[in-house]
Amino acid sequence: MFARILHRPALAIVISLLILFMGGLSIVSLPISQFPSVAPPSVVVSVSFPGSSAKILVDSTLVILEQAINGVQDMRYMISDATSAGEATIQIVFEPGTDPNVAVMNVNNRIQAVKNNLPPIVDREGIIVMQNMSSMLMYVNVFSKDKNVDQNFLYNYASVNVLPEIKRIQGIGSATILGNRAYAMRIELDLERLRAYNVSAKDVMDALAEQSIIGSPGRLGQATGKTSQTLEYVLTWVGRYDKPEQYGDIILKSNSEGEILRIKDVATVELGSSFYDLYSDIDGDPSAAIVLKQTPGSNASEVIDKVKEKLEEIKEAQFPPGMDYSVTYDVSNFLDASIEKVLHTLLEAFVLVSLVVYLFLGDFRSTLIPTLAVPVSLIGAFFFMLMFGMSINLITLFALVLAIGVVVDDAIVVVEAVHEKMHSQHLGPYQATQEVMHEISGAIIAITMVMTAVFIPVTFMTGPVGVFYRQFGLTMAMSIVLSGLVALTLTPVLCAMILKPHDPNKKKSLSPLALFLRVFDRGVEKVTGGYAWILKGIVTQRLITMVLVMGFSIGIFLVNTVLPTGFIPLEDQGMIYGIIQTPPGSTLEYTNSKSHELADICKSFDEVTSVSSIAGYEVLTQGRGSNAGTCLINLKPWEDRKLTSKQLIEELEEKGRDIANVHLEFYEPPAVPGFGAAGGFSLNLLDKTNSGDYQQMGEVTETFMEALGKRKELKGLFTFFANNYPQYEIVIDNDVAMQKGVSIADAMENLSIVVGSTWEQGFVRFGQFYKVYVQSAPEFRRYPEDLENLFVKNDKGENVPYSAFMKLKKMQGLNEISRYNLYTTAAIQGAPAEGYSTGQAIAAIQEVAAEVLPRGYDIDWQGLSYDEAKKGNTAVYIFLVVVMFVYLVLVGQYESFLLPLAVIISLPVGLFGSFALLKAMGLANDVYAQIGLVMLVGLLGKNAILIIEFAVQRRHDGLSLKDAAIEGGKLRFRPILMTSFAFIAGLIPLVRATGPGAIGNRTIGTTAVGGMLVGTVIGVLLIPGLYYIFGKLADGKKLLQDETDEPLSERFEHEA
Repeated sequence: MFARILHRPALAIVISLLILFMGGLSIVSLPISQFPSVAPPSVVVSVSFPGSSAKILVDSTLVILEQAINGVQDMRYMISDATSAGEATIQIVFEPGTDPNVAVMNVNNRIQAVKNNLPPIVDREGIIVMQNMSSMLMYVNVFSKDKNVDQNFLYNYASVNVLPEIKRIQGIGSATILGNRAYAMRIELDLERLRAYNVSAKDVMDALAEQSIIGSPGRLGQATGKTSQTLEYVLTWVGRYDKPEQYGDIILKSNSEGEILRIKDVATVELGSSFYDLYSDIDGDPSAAIVLKQTPGSNASEVIDKVKEKLEEIKEAQFPPGMDYSVTYDVSNFLDASIEKVLHTLLEAFVLVSLVVYLFLGDFRSTLIPTLAVPVSLIGAFFFMLMFGMSINLITLFALVLAIGVVVDDAIVVVEAVHEKMHSQHLGPYQATQEVMHEISGAIIAITMVMTAVFIPVTFMTGPVGVFYRQFGLTMAMSIVLSGLVALTLTPVLCAMILKPHDPNKKKSLSPLALFLRVFDRGVEKVTGGYAWILKGIVTQRLITMVLVMGFSIGIFLVNTVLPTGFIPLEDQGMIYGIIQTPPGSTLEYTNSKSHELADICKSFDEVTSVSSIAGYEVLTQGRGSNAGTCLINLKPWEDRKLTSKQLIEELEEKGRDIANVHLEFYEPPAVPGFGAAGGFSLNLLDKTNSGDYQQMGEVTETFMEALGKRKELKGLFTFFANNYPQYEIVIDNDVAMQKGVSIADAMENLSIVVGSTWEQGFVRFGQFYKVYVQSAPEFRRYPEDLENLFVKNDKGENVPYSAFMKLKKMQGLNEISRYNLYTTAAIQGAPAEGYSTGQAIAAIQEVAAEVLPRGYDIDWQGLSYDEAKKGNTAVYIFLVVVMFVYLVLVGQYESFLLPLAVIISLPVGLFGSFALLKAMGLANDVYAQIGLVMLVGLLGKNAILIIEFAVQRRHDGLSLKDAAIEGGKLRFRPILMTSFAFIAGLIPLVRATGPGAIGNRTIGTTAVGGMLVGTVIGVLLIPGLYYIFGKLADGKKLLQDETDEPLSERFEHEA
């Protein structure tokens, strides 16, 4: 049937041009991202309870909300975090594929059902439910060299002038500034003056509520329908005050003698900051640290370019002198560098494949034909990527690099067969091509079917790894189908048009290249002759064949016992997080000084471009606390530095020991954006006793961390769980309080105002909403003994000292309480030690947990570790499914249940090569390796099919099984060597990869090269023997009387 294409050469060329045209148009439309969108959707619930401790926040709010949310549809797990800064978040992580909008709605509905059970102040502060934009895009610092500009001004300048503009950029999911330095009207009370004037903090709050109000007086002269009037007047009112002087003039007391007591008489009023909960600077200059996250499915590079463009525009038009911005972290750096690296690899692979083909075919015209198949197949694949809703990412680009070696195969088989016909039968190119198309189109269809069949089962895989497999598999399958189409249309037409007939009388060229090619050709012929001689001796030796297969199978098992397993390798992304933990109870200023010390050490390295230090915030759990800090260490481009990020971390750990009284750990960003805040592993130690005994939890955590620290597979172990934070418990003697006429509710409310700080109203200024905070001046709330000097009014209006009915009990407790699926938890972060994979680290943790954790305590996982720990033997199952699928396709092709076993049983040889080379190169059996193995099934199966397909044909021609096996092996030896070595040559740049994405490149390249090399060299010796064994078993056996054992693709071709 396909021989008819030779009558329509223009059609064949147009088909390929159309494929190129559609693919080219699709490239422009496809989004670009680092990885496919694999992070499971999550919803974040944020609540605020000013002045409360972490424990009060958990008991009064989190428990109620968690109980309501628990078990919401498609929920994976739920983590919550409450701090003594009076803030808490609940993050609900859903199964991949869940509609995030539906998830937000379901969570919100459950919260509404229990909203009335929460403290009124929590409701007033607002319960924010929103989709968690997990994909980090950029960290931007807006800073100033002007010494008169402080962090408050920078925060508010960025809030008013920068954030609103950035939020409107398409693809920005969230834009926030770390900390809360928003302007606020701060009314700081002088408690001694209040007492002297017999005014309480509550009186101040009441005066604010009564005098700074929103008024709506209406209109005068409004139409009534009864009388007519010429003019109508709108009545206006100043509304809520927005200047310090206005608040200072609010009247607290007055008498008939004209004496007036105003707020400014008992307090200082200033436009200050909501909280002083975070210090942020870059290279020593104060800054506003802006965190930008992208919406799912958006083009990261495009969004980042738009953000940079907008920032430059704002800077030129609005920034005051001395103000500037710096992009501290930008995912497009790694993304662009990785993609550029892969594109270089694509080009190198293309050149190397062409060289190998030229070496075997010996002339330029023959080389050009298979080479032309590459751009058509690869560019055409982009059209189908767009149809399937995929993106241009590292996984799909890897698939295209690997596809180069695969898509030339079909074309090489055609060209090689045409040369063989021209040489042996002295036919012209057109006649030779016609003959070949009758013979070989069946084999090409069979190869394409098997290679595509390999990738069909993987598209049904679920979870994050399933997305990786699906995008890789579909990209490869589409390239292979297109290469099959090209091999049956464009390639034969080009063969007939371009190739020259063999002229035995033509004078041979004596150029060095021609001489080398002839020597090489003779060498291949001699090797082929030697190969046929070896086959004659071993093809009937069934025992040798089976022993060899068994030996390689045992080898696979043995190598896998020592080969590290992993999930997704952590690449050098040009960024390091330095996590700082000062002793519990440390002030924000102390932590800030330690952050600066670390920043100075970082800046001493040539590899570091900038350091952004943040005190009061840690990036791992995104929690706040005065003893937590983070340094964002930005590195130079890969080609401009000598040390990798891992080597730099080792150096920083060494130098960081000089900083006294601080716990330092260093991490890299997560391997996959959206999976947690940092690379390595994330686990949770759970207290399932529900006893609420934080003391016991602290002891268990300490023992567990100590045991983990002894394991050689782990490093960088870190937890913010600390039950030794200095606290004072207020103990009120109810009897005495009642005797003195003091209401306990009034006493606690007074403390909430003067110590905790509270707000009742806000105002609008600079186009933003700001709050009015009332609190005692700092000098009245420094030390525990200051509390004894506070007074509260009793029912007779007299001031009663707190010391009369209250005592302070010194104790220790938690500043931050984390929970996981309703259980109190210690969130632990860590990384695998040098030379170990995350799989080995997780196994080590599970062993330690089983040994040291007491009854009622357990561990669970979050982020990428959740999927890795729960994945079990998914890779093994999917591999078996792929092999079974290929087997069934071959059964249909050969009309035999026995013959395809020759293909399947030849696979362990190549698999052993993959695992052995991975081990030799110090790499892990991770997702990239498993993707490579799935592809190898198809490639090695293809080699076996080529031999068996021709052996079956020769058997039909009347040859004995032995002769058919030898003939099949001998005839296909050269094209198998050529296609296999072309594929291997295409992967050499991957195996030697350095810089961004190097681990992934090396892993996938090594898997494919190792398997292909061993699988080809040993496989060509084994496959004829396996054909002989199973051919003998299948010989003469039929399921039905009229059954034909002619290969299906051959029958289809001949009947067509």
